[in-house]
Amino acid sequence: MKGRQVVLGHQWGREAAALMVDGRVEDLLLDLSALTTLPPGAICRAVVDRLVKGQGGVFVRLPDGERGFLRDAKGLSEGQSLIVQVTGAPDDGKAIPVSQRVLFRGQNAIVTPGAPGVNVSRRIRDEEQRGRLSTLGTAALEGAPESFGLVMRSAAAGADNETIDEELEGLVALAIAVMSDAQGRPELLVDAEQPWRAAWIDWADPPPDDVDDSEGAFDVHGVSAAIEALLDPELDLPGGGFAVIESTRALVAVDVNTGRDTSPAAALKANIALARDLPRQLRLRGLGGQVVIDFAPMPKRDRGTLEQVLRAAFKADGTETTLVGWTAMGLFELNRKRDRVPLVAVALAGEEE
Repeated sequence: MKGRQVVLGHQWGREAAALMVDGRVEDLLLDLSALTTLPPGAICRAVVDRLVKGQGGVFVRLPDGERGFLRDAKGLSEGQSLIVQVTGAPDDGKAIPVSQRVLFRGQNAIVTPGAPGVNVSRRIRDEEQRGRLSTLGTAALEGAPESFGLVMRSAAAGADNETIDEELEGLVALAIAVMSDAQGRPELLVDAEQPWRAAWIDWADPPPDDVDDSEGAFDVHGVSAAIEALLDPELDLPGGGFAVIESTRALVAVDVNTGRDTSPAAALKANIALARDLPRQLRLRGLGGQVVIDFAPMPKRDRGTLEQVLRAAFKADGTETTLVGWTAMGLFELNRKRDRVPLVAVALAGEEE
């Protein structure tokens, strides 16, 4: 179907959710409990373990004996307890990335301790609506610490005052309770949302055009088949070309091939097709870190066109990404934030249960 659709179903026997845009899977939410006790989004109390000289960060002790890494070490000392939120997935044997910038997310609003003020989504342009939501947000923060703030999401424009008030009351109360509970041993304070609930929060802005939670919805909409395709390193491209996306311990390698047609026109076509779809492929496959792309051979004069496509694609994606550029060997390098667990790892954990 056309438009934004949320599909709720099961994958590997657990809750899962898919966001589809014009009939194509654009995002996935999977149950990670078989793989980790601290998935991205979890909020916990941590204890500073040791400072890392030269890196500007600290290692912290997390619940269940896990170890985290916090980049901003300003004002912290060993043994100090603090509230952190898991922001990404760890590599094998490495610390879990965490942040002191904690967010309490709801369908209509986000509570932002440490970032005061009430902000209304720029997608809401009606001044009357903006005034209504700003007033509701200001009222909800009465009695909260001055350091607390709110972001009113665009989904709030379609909600009535009572619904928004009820959600804000719960979010603010939760934020106050959690942020005032910093003293003590490492402990999980707020678990990450399960996929079905997370779908209502993460994909509410803008609201979807349709939600299908019927039995077998994943099969009906082709989500299960799409997930199986994502577990295959090989990706078909228009015009007979293909790409191979493989993750190693050090980096993600992407190799673009034209197939039988080796002409410069075919190479540029395959390269542009991969560049446009790469952010989606990395997001759905749960891949990040250093990404090195071996594009199909093409004249150097076409590099500028390809870079423009890459910049536009990753800008629309929204995930923190740095386009490093071309290497001396003619490869293209970029760095993308690791904020997800690799799909292959989730699949293996699910199949082993």
